[in-house]
Amino acid sequence: MKFRYKQELVLQLPANSVKDYDILIELENNIAAGLKNLGEVDGHDFGMGEMNIFVHTDYPKLAFEKIRSLIGTKDFMPDLKPAFRDIGKDDFTILFPDDLGHFTIA
Repeated sequence: MKFRYKQELVLQLPANSVKDYDILIELENNIAAGLKNLGEVDGHDFGMGEMNIFVHTDYPKLAFEKIRSLIGTKDFMPDLKPAFRDIGKDDFTILFPDDLGHFTIA
């Protein structure tokens, strides 16, 4: 069942190899299976040294907390940059890390 969500959560990680792409797909599948009613995965992109997973949700902070519990303490957690925006808008609200001053999608 498709819902119409108001916000898009973007999970961004550095990416440069086929191994990174395999991690992206595994991560995307785990998130899609575990989000339940907090949102739905809306795909991914890969290139320009980064990979992004897009999640549509009305609760981006709760969805990110759920995702953190799903992925646990994987090696890439220190490099993860999550941010969200209203769907159709350009300005992101950064969730993590606290010292990240700017967030863009390549």
